[in-house]
Amino acid sequence: MNTDDLVLVYASQGPLGAEVARAKLAANNIEAMARYSAVGRALGLTVDGLGLVEVYVRARDATAARALLEEEDVDDGHVVDEAGRADRPPE
Repeated sequence: MNTDDLVLVYASQGPLGAEVARAKLAANNIEAMARYSAVGRALGLTVDGLGLVEVYVRARDATAARALLEEEDVDDGHVVDEAGRADRPPE
């Protein structure tokens, strides 16, 4: 995936919500990638932002991705709008 035109569409505290969101997007033919802190992932930390996992899609897929993810609350994460604001900040 070319990272030049990626847009943040989802954020979760920990990998579970992000992986569920990414799988839901993939099932709907929207390519997505998860980004996370290596330290948080390696040590299993989920405090002070170290466990934050973000899901990115191509800009052309962002509107459809957000609509899919807003259909139901996907685990412990939050859909991020065009301005980069989460509907609820990750806990």
